[in-house]
Amino acid sequence: MIDDAIRVLAGDCTVITEGTEREEYRGRMTTVVKPDNTVLVHDSDGYQPVAWLTRADSVSSDRSDGFTLVAKKDAQTLRIAAHEQDGFAHYPVSAAGPRIGTCPDCSGALVRSRGVHCIDCGARYGVPSDATIRNDGHNCDCGLPRMRVERGLAFNVCLDRDCESLDEAVSEAFDREWNCPEPGCDGDLRILRRGGLIAGCEHYPDCDTGFAMPTGVVDGECACGLPTFETQSGTRCLDATCDRVQARALEGEGDPEAVSDD
Repeated sequence: MIDDAIRVLAGDCTVITEGTEREEYRGRMTTVVKPDNTVLVHDSDGYQPVAWLTRADSVSSDRSDGFTLVAKKDAQTLRIAAHEQDGFAHYPVSAAGPRIGTCPDCSGALVRSRGVHCIDCGARYGVPSDATIRNDGHNCDCGLPRMRVERGLAFNVCLDRDCESLDEAVSEAFDREWNCPEPGCDGDLRILRRGGLIAGCEHYPDCDTGFAMPTGVVDGECACGLPTFETQSGTRCLDATCDRVQARALEGEGDPEAVSDD
């Protein structure tokens, strides 16, 4: 079940904000408390809240004498006291985004929003920001859609990395494919995860050479000896600091024979 919920309090309330200044409001207002503890107090006038506190450190409520809600963040305090309560409720919420499939566990809608989430059971899958979710019906055997991710090659793997590992697919294709470019080093570049996927020297920590795997497909070799990648922004070397691929391209601009050879 989804644990996230929006809390809503509506009624005749007094709202007090305390920080660098103290302000007090009275009226029929609706208070919304979001799952990240952001508190918004709305009245009938305009779109801007009467009062708000973004991502409060704590939000507490007391129903022993009427209803009081207190939110605190650093030196700021927001207090809402209901004199006459029209309603108080918890409403379940989930991430919202474009629908990309159906959850095989509960048949709920799978949506893409900072990953992929089921809006019913809350199942979550991490997805690279550059991934394309396939909606051609060729799902994984587990029932989840596959995603297309470019990391040297175009890989089609399951959303669930425990089912089909993108890391393992990239490693199988490129582990030890390239030599370490560090002078005097005889190591190969291994495919490793260090926050993201990298091609790092096998002799680490004696050799700390390593390069983040670009978003793109290998399309040749740079003048430095490392592979080049065709990316959305153009051709680049595995070494993002290398300017030899660009220098080679500029040399070719004035050489008709070089252009025809391409």
